[in-house]
Amino acid sequence: MSGAAKYFIVEAGAMPEIFRKVAEAKRLLETGEERTVNGAAQAVSISRSAFYKYKDAVRPFNDMLHGRIVTFQVMLKDEPGVLSGVLNVLAGTGVNILTINQSIPVNGCAVVTMTAETSALRDSLEEVLAHVSAGAGVIKCEILAG
Repeated sequence: MSGAAKYFIVEAGAMPEIFRKVAEAKRLLETGEERTVNGAAQAVSISRSAFYKYKDAVRPFNDMLHGRIVTFQVMLKDEPGVLSGVLNVLAGTGVNILTINQSIPVNGCAVVTMTAETSALRDSLEEVLAHVSAGAGVIKCEILAG
């Protein structure tokens, strides 16, 4: 197997236990439950050398059915409460906002780009766009990515 890296999706129960333990040690470090590699390795009963050997090769698979990331771009009138109204509409549909980036208003309009997680979405994305677009002060709403 030379050349570009190859990846496989393997059920956790079918892979060697060391891979599961390395993944758990990485989680402990990322969440702050353990502050050092030594502590994380000890917590899952592996050696530090085993952790370092596999740490870059083992990654959990995030199932896209359980969490979908979508980037919205909305053009809004530069009026008080317009962005708040959009955020309320999105929250009401089950969208969880991850990031918001707003440009400086020009000619009375501002472009807002929002990245959101949609696993708890109660409507289709088309319905969400329609709800947002119907809001007061919303000039345009579209999906950039996702």
